[in-house]
Amino acid sequence: MRFLKHLYVQVLIGLVAGVAVGYAFPDLAVQMKPLGDTFIRLIKMVVTLVIFCTVAIGIARMESLKQVGKVGGKTLLYFELITTLALIVGMVVANVMQPGKGMNVDATKLDGSAMSHYVNVSEHSKGFLEQIIPDSVIGAFAQGNLLQVLLFSVLFGVALSLASNRSAFLTKTIEQCGEVLMRIVELIMRLAPLGAFGAIAFTVGKYGLTSLQHLGMLIVCLYITSFLFIGGVLGLICKLVGVSMWRLIVYFREELLIVLGTSTTESVLPRLMVKMEKLGCDRAIVGLVLPTGYSFNLDGAAIYLTMTSLFIAQATNTDLTLWQQMGLLLILLLTSKGGAGVAGAALIALTATLATHNIIPLAGITLVLGIDRILNEMRAVTNMIGNVVATLVIARWENKLDLALAQEQLRAGPGKIVLPDTPLPDTEEEGSTTR
Repeated sequence: MRFLKHLYVQVLIGLVAGVAVGYAFPDLAVQMKPLGDTFIRLIKMVVTLVIFCTVAIGIARMESLKQVGKVGGKTLLYFELITTLALIVGMVVANVMQPGKGMNVDATKLDGSAMSHYVNVSEHSKGFLEQIIPDSVIGAFAQGNLLQVLLFSVLFGVALSLASNRSAFLTKTIEQCGEVLMRIVELIMRLAPLGAFGAIAFTVGKYGLTSLQHLGMLIVCLYITSFLFIGGVLGLICKLVGVSMWRLIVYFREELLIVLGTSTTESVLPRLMVKMEKLGCDRAIVGLVLPTGYSFNLDGAAIYLTMTSLFIAQATNTDLTLWQQMGLLLILLLTSKGGAGVAGAALIALTATLATHNIIPLAGITLVLGIDRILNEMRAVTNMIGNVVATLVIARWENKLDLALAQEQLRAGPGKIVLPDTPLPDTEEEGSTTR
């Protein structure tokens, strides 16, 4: 039974058990929600500190600030191109498959009270500059706002770089703090199977098969599109980089299962950063690209937004011309960014989009509220894979990827990840550590 020591096996067992409990005992399964929530809260407890240590040290150790600017520019350019492509793919598939056709929903009879929270949040959302600049650094960390923490981390890293002669001790201290935080993450990840069990049991128990029967076409359409995007678009990009998408998925199988169970990519961000380094990506590139992608490279969310927008239009018999769809696409280029660490970010973005577009009935969002959790699972998985690929692309673009090591590591699989240069004792269970 040695295979049971692998984290991905434990998480898979937790997922299967959660589905079984959710289907057989829905009332009991709904009460399992705190298990998933607690696991996610534990990860969120340290994720901002992990980002700070990784980004600050990564920038401080870059050759020059000019290189930081060059990497940042290339990263944002790639993010904009790939998310635009994801929006277009979602729009094309929605037009071809038409998941909402034939529902004939009267938008005037929909109960909009369930979506009032998302309307209020979208109406009172701050502008981008107000959103990214925190009132206080402590507040940004306390609220878990990844975008604000990322900004402070970049500024701190730049300051460390400028004061390199006098900041060596502080730089080393932050680096050691990062290693200790990774150990904390290791301990938390031992609870991943339990967290995945609770989260998936709650989803199946609460939403069950009723939601699937009524809105199954949208679910199938989104999942098919996401698979096509991962295998086609991201797969082609991986081939150009020189790595296999399939082996990449196998390498990150534990993280993918955790994301699938918890429906959030934040739960695996610390592990992703460590495993990307082990894959041969430069630490500075990983520290800058991966956390930034959590706000600006949400491929899964992009597919979701175009697909659900057109689904609501089709379901309510709202005909859209080509130019109206292009207008919707332009709005989504703005509203799809900056949702990291915000609860219900995709629904808030969808609400803001439809309110701005002012053609598709806003009340139609109630049609997808009941299945949003199910849609979110694939949305999160696609987001995660998209950011992994983005990190590889930027690392290769900057000649900061050890391609031979990456290919060798992908052939070998994740195996045991060991933290280097640390006096802390290592664990002995294969596959249970994060580095």
